[in-house]
Amino acid sequence: MPTYDDIAPSYNELHGTEQSDKAYIIANHLQTKETDKVLDVGCGTGLGSQYIKGRKTGVEPSQGLAKQCPFKVVIGKAEKLPFKDKSFDVTVCVSAVHNFDNPKKGLEEINRVTKRAVAITVLKKSRKFKDIVKLIKNIFDIKQIIDQTNDKIYIADIRQ
Repeated sequence: MPTYDDIAPSYNELHGTEQSDKAYIIANHLQTKETDKVLDVGCGTGLGSQYIKGRKTGVEPSQGLAKQCPFKVVIGKAEKLPFKDKSFDVTVCVSAVHNFDNPKKGLEEINRVTKRAVAITVLKKSRKFKDIVKLIKNIFDIKQIIDQTNDKIYIADIRQ
């Protein structure tokens, strides 16, 4: 099975339209400002947050994908985010949570570093889909669920 480093050169061609569609929906629902600090967890090439306003930082384990991202990227994993509590106004995680080694820990970390709101997309065909959705509903205050062809998009507020 190819890794994300293996497919990095063609990632945008393979997934660009789908990721862009989700990014557009997320940006319209989050309504961020240029001054907001935005974290993109599993940012890949940056497609998932391309329409979101704000000062973006990404976290991505694949160096091949991270090299293509137009904003600052920290090489790392969601389960151990290298940021202080409540460092970001908004966090997005587009089509990545099903790849986490430990989705519960990754989602808890997203909650820890975020002040206001999150947008998380979950791949419907993932074997972990039901478990991930249950975790999202337990950790965050869901405001809206948007049903896309391949994913469900969860727009949520942080529980204080």
